[in-house]
Amino acid sequence: MRAAVLHGKEDVRLENLPEPILAEGQVRVRIRAALTCGTDLKVFRRGYHARMLTPPCVFGHEFAGAVSEVHPSVREWKVGDRVVAANSAPCGTCAPCRRGQAHLCDDLLFLNGAYAQSIVIPARIVTTNLLRIPADLSLVDAALTEPLACVVQGVEDLQLKAGEHLAVMGAGPIGLMATALALHSGVSVTVIGRNQARLDAARRLGAHRVIENAGDGDCPELDRLQPDAVFEAVGKPNTWEQAIRCVRKGGRVNLFGGCPSGATVTLDTTRVHYHALTLLASFHHTPTTIRKAFALIEAGVVRSREFVDGRTPLSALPELFRSMCSGNRFVKTLVDVDL
Repeated sequence: MRAAVLHGKEDVRLENLPEPILAEGQVRVRIRAALTCGTDLKVFRRGYHARMLTPPCVFGHEFAGAVSEVHPSVREWKVGDRVVAANSAPCGTCAPCRRGQAHLCDDLLFLNGAYAQSIVIPARIVTTNLLRIPADLSLVDAALTEPLACVVQGVEDLQLKAGEHLAVMGAGPIGLMATALALHSGVSVTVIGRNQARLDAARRLGAHRVIENAGDGDCPELDRLQPDAVFEAVGKPNTWEQAIRCVRKGGRVNLFGGCPSGATVTLDTTRVHYHALTLLASFHHTPTTIRKAFALIEAGVVRSREFVDGRTPLSALPELFRSMCSGNRFVKTLVDVDL
C-alpha cells in the first residue's frame, strides 16, 4: 500500500509498504476519507510525538472507510462495513478509567496511519471505538468524529448554559467546532481569529460576533467583552493569559489549546482568587464523547461542508504540510489516498 511515512522533522516521504498480517481481534480498513489536523502539523514540524509516534512511522489519525479484511476471531464486523475509528482506546481497568476519566488512561492505546490506503485497527479499538456509518452519511462527515469528540469533551467541561456568552479564541477547526456546539446549545458566541477565510466560516456557522486579531498579540476588544466563559483554542502562552484576564467575575476558562512543551504563563493571582475564576484544561476524548460526537454529526449539527474546504492527493501531502507551516489557508483538507 502507499503511505506517507514520517522520518523526522519536516521529513515526510511517500512509500510503498507491505500490509501487515492481521492479529486476533483486528480488522483492516480501506481508507476513503482522511483529513488533516493541527496535531499532525505539529508532528510534521517536530518530527515526532512523545506519546504517539517514533519515526520512521506512518501518521495521520482522522479517517473513515470500509472494512476490507476481518480476522477470523472478529464476529461483529464484515467486509464492506462502512466505519469510522477513533485514534485511541482506553484500557478500562486503570485508576483513571475506574474514575470515569478514560481520556486520562494510564495505558491509552493510540492509532496512527490515516495518510495511507489502508490501516489496521487494533483489537482494543475494534472493541471500544469502532463505529458503523449509516448509508445516508458521507464518509467525509464521519471522519470529523475524532476531533469533534475532543471538542465535545471541552465544551461539556465548561458547563455552558443557554443565554450565556462564550468567547472562542482561535478560528481553526477546533474553535469552529466549539462555536457550532455552543450555538447548538443556545449560547451567544464571539469568535476571535486572524484568518479571514476561517472567520467567514465562523460567520456562516452563526457566530454572533467575529473579531479579527491580525497579529500574535493581545486583542483589546476581547478584554472589554467580559464573557461568561472562554474556550481558548490557540495554544500560546499570551492567549492563555488573555483568556484568564478577559473573563467575567465567576467565569470559566477552558485552556484547550496545548502550548509548546516547557512553555510557562504568568497569572494575576489576585484576579484568579478574588474573581473566583474556574480554570479548566480539557484533553482528548472518551468512548462516550466519541459516540456523542458521532450522533451530532448524524444529526447535522456538524457537517464537513463547513470544515473541509481543501483537497489534495496523497502524493502532494509533504508539500501541503510545508505550506501549512507558513500559514494554513484551509480549515481542513481532504487527502485523496489513491492519488
